Amino acid sequence: MILAGISWSGDERQSYDAKKIRKLLKIDGKIDEKEWRRVSWTQEFRDIEGGQRPKPRYATRAKMMWDDEYLYVAAELEEPDLWASYDRHDMVIFHENDFEVFLDPDGDGLHYFEFEMNALNTGWDLYLAKPYKDGGKAEDDWEMPGLKTAVHLMGTLNDPRDRDRGWTLEMAIPWRAFDRGPRAAVPPKPGQQWRVNFSRVEWGLEVIGGKYRKKENLKEDNWVWSVQGLINMHVPEKWGQVRFVD
Repeated sequence: MILAGISWSGDERQSYDAKKIRKLLKIDGKIDEKEWRRVSWTQEFRDIEGGQRPKPRYATRAKMMWDDEYLYVAAELEEPDLWASYDRHDMVIFHENDFEVFLDPDGDGLHYFEFEMNALNTGWDLYLAKPYKDGGKAEDDWEMPGLKTAVHLMGTLNDPRDRDRGWTLEMAIPWRAFDRGPRAAVPPKPGQQWRVNFSRVEWGLEVIGGKYRKKENLKEDNWVWSVQGLINMHVPEKWGQVRFVD
């Protein structure tokens, strides 16, 4: 994984220019197409609370692109202990190590979308009309129609006998998936901006009987692209900005 040399900036709100492409990508989790090589990484993820918290133990970063059919997301996660057991769609993925994307198309802090996935390529998709703090409830029976995801493992899953390098992932989210809210999303126009954030949940592990297990009485780490300032991803006004460029 090529993670050295990434700058470590402050807690300011992050922004990213997602470039438009003209070719449908093969979604295999490897992030090796020339289109991906031509776009920049986000800054390395920070603790969700910001500068007062330690730098994450393992590096995480992401990329985005788009075309007339899909929003593409890729991520690279450094991980010496590849672990995942949740293998059914719509399980509560963040109870294990995961990667999450949050999307608010019109940037009003309402009518937003969440997708979580793990190293087994198991996913959980949710829609919220408003944040939990405002009395919102997640619709986890909502599905992203036409979603494509894949992972690529750089190591061996669920085997404590070795040290792994990590995993990469790709998502292709069709624009027709954003079918909720008063202003349903369509392919964005160049210059349009969305509120977006990414989160990685990482649990401390121990090895019992040759298998990974979460350490008891130890809370998870939450590492994000754009710092929230509190342990709560469901504050959309604190998310970063993604601008769609041609």
